[in-house]
Amino acid sequence: MERRQFIERTLAASAAFGAATSVAQAAAAPQPGASAAASPPSPPPPTGELISGGGGGTSYQLPVTVERRREGKPHRGKVLAAIQPHCDDIPIYAGGTVLKLLDEGYEGILITMTDDSMAGTGRLHGEIAARNEQETLEVARRMGLKQSIFLNYPNHNMDAWPVVEMRARLVFLFRAFKVDTVLTYDPSGLYERNPDHYVGAKAVESACWMARSAWDYPEHLAAGLQPHGPADKYYFSRGPQLVNRVVDIGDFMDQKVWVNLANVTQGPAGNSGVNLRARLAAEGKRLPLLDGTDEQANRAYAKEFALARDRQRAVAYGLQYAEYFHYSPPDESAVDAYVRANAVRL
Repeated sequence: MERRQFIERTLAASAAFGAATSVAQAAAAPQPGASAAASPPSPPPPTGELISGGGGGTSYQLPVTVERRREGKPHRGKVLAAIQPHCDDIPIYAGGTVLKLLDEGYEGILITMTDDSMAGTGRLHGEIAARNEQETLEVARRMGLKQSIFLNYPNHNMDAWPVVEMRARLVFLFRAFKVDTVLTYDPSGLYERNPDHYVGAKAVESACWMARSAWDYPEHLAAGLQPHGPADKYYFSRGPQLVNRVVDIGDFMDQKVWVNLANVTQGPAGNSGVNLRARLAAEGKRLPLLDGTDEQANRAYAKEFALARDRQRAVAYGLQYAEYFHYSPPDESAVDAYVRANAVRL
């Protein structure tokens, strides 16, 4: 609920700022007959620059692509890594997209970076960590991911750990599993207060390109691995970010709900429907939304409340449910594009 209200307040503030900016620009416009010095537009308009790699475009005005379900298995042979600091991050923010990509032919792994020992219900840290680990295994099973890997960094304290050490482990995993695509937190997301989120994201960001370099970690090559790193990145965020990819998850929403119900120890779904129904009954009240079996009550709660953002974000694009990302595509070469368009036979 706190996350959803934060996003709603941010959108409202952005709209108000945009309106104020338009008024200010109109007031500053030269009157008919008056001369005005040439000034660059602010912010700069899109220039057609490449947006991936280390020297990408500089505009904040990004075109938005709606990514829909593709028939067949266009991604057969590809591997994705869904990477999260905590057991509920991927299910909440990217669960529908992971399910969609798997449906389109991907195989996938789930990498959880912390020990999840400080979030959830329980008496002891070890008890909470053990519950979250078991539930993460169930999340991976419900999603259809082939393996779940735990890096076990200390929960809420990843900023005390060397990023270079995290990066080395991720580079190894990317090469060993031949990962082509990652889904994780946005390393450039704004106002992220949890260090596990932004530190882990930075480690993933640098590991993606470094894994493709034969100069980095050459001992991997000596052991038989080859340079290989993710080329496609889907970055999600809890706060403001540059959104250029909206993924239609309507066909996968019910399955995403089922995945989120696996996170009982922590997460916004789990047994929340049953718990709310019991609290209301003790007060002599009943919510028709939560009628039926325990599973039906939990599913209804998850879809109506815990995952409400997916419904709200979809409205502007004429969809039922959607997830937002900053999508970073494979590195592009202006030379290769020019050659394809202009090369002629000798």
